[in-house]
Amino acid sequence: MVTFAADAESRDAIQQVLGREVTVEYLKDLAMSSRARHLADTDVLISWNIARELQPNEFDELAHVGAMQLVSAGVDQVPFSKLPTNLTVLGNSGAYAEPIAEHVVAMVLAVYKNLVAQHEKLKRGDFDQDTESRMLRGSKCAILGFGGIGRAAARLLRLLGVEIYAINTTGRTDERVELIGTGADLEHVLRLADIVVISLPLTNSTRGMIGARELSWMKETVVLVNVARGAIIDEKALFEKLKVQPRFTAALEAWWIEPYNAGEFRTNYPFLDLPNVLGCPHNSGIVRDSFVNGARAAATNVRRWLNKQPVLGVVERRDYT
Repeated sequence: MVTFAADAESRDAIQQVLGREVTVEYLKDLAMSSRARHLADTDVLISWNIARELQPNEFDELAHVGAMQLVSAGVDQVPFSKLPTNLTVLGNSGAYAEPIAEHVVAMVLAVYKNLVAQHEKLKRGDFDQDTESRMLRGSKCAILGFGGIGRAAARLLRLLGVEIYAINTTGRTDERVELIGTGADLEHVLRLADIVVISLPLTNSTRGMIGARELSWMKETVVLVNVARGAIIDEKALFEKLKVQPRFTAALEAWWIEPYNAGEFRTNYPFLDLPNVLGCPHNSGIVRDSFVNGARAAATNVRRWLNKQPVLGVVERRDYT
C-alpha cells in the first residue's frame, strides 16, 4: 500500500521495481469507506509522512503490516507510538545522498569564495579585487554522521583536496578518511576542523548535540554546514556564536521551525540578518526526478523485504521514542 500522493512517474517506478506479481494499491485511489479494509490486508506500506496520510482511526488497522518503508530521508516525523510494535520501519537510506552532497560542496565553496558578499558589493558599484578568498585544498573537514550523505560529501570534498575526519556510531568505514571515530572523538575532530558538516539523523541522542560547549571547540574561522535537522544544533547558542565571532560562518539548509513539521518557516533569532549566515530552504535533495528516484529506492528496499533479503535503513525505535 502506497499512502502518499504518488504521481504517475513515481507509480511507474514503483511498479517496475516490484514487478507485476506484487499488487500495489494507492490509498488516494480508495474510497474512504474501503480504506480501513485495504489497510488491514496490507503487508508493506510505502509512506512519506504517515502521520498526515492516515486518518487517526486508521492506525488501528496496521496490526498485520510487516514493514513501513519511507520515501523521505528522515524518520523523526514518524509517530512511533501509533504504530504496532511488530511493524519494522525502514528509512530511505542514501536515496538523496548525491544531490545533497553537491549542495554541501556548493555552500562551502560559496563561503570560501565570498560569492554572496562579492555579489552584493558589485550591486553597490564596489569592484573589490583585493579581498582574499580561501582555498579548499588542504582544509580539514569534520563530517558528523557518515551515512549515505556524509560519505557522498566526503568523496566530492576529497577531489578538491580536503582531508576527511568522520564520526559515526561504529567508528568503522570502508571509505578513505584521515580518521573515523565515534562520539568519543567529537571534541578532537571539532577542534581541528576548518569545515564541519552535520549529516546526522535527528534522534534522542543527537537532539541538541551541538551546543555552546561544542561550538566553543570550533575554530573562529570554521564553516558549519547543516544539511540534517535544525534541532541537532542549539539555536540560541549558534546565534550567539555567530554574533560574537564574525569570521565564524554557518551555512544552514535545515532549520528549527519549517513548514514540513510546523506549517511555517520562522526563526527565534534573526539569523538571516547576519552577514556570516548563508541560508537555503531545505531543498538540497530537490533535483529533477528526485521524487521518482526516491520512490524507486524505496521500492527496491521493499522488494528486498518481500524476498526476505537483507534490507537497508532499519530504524531502531529506541532512538526516537
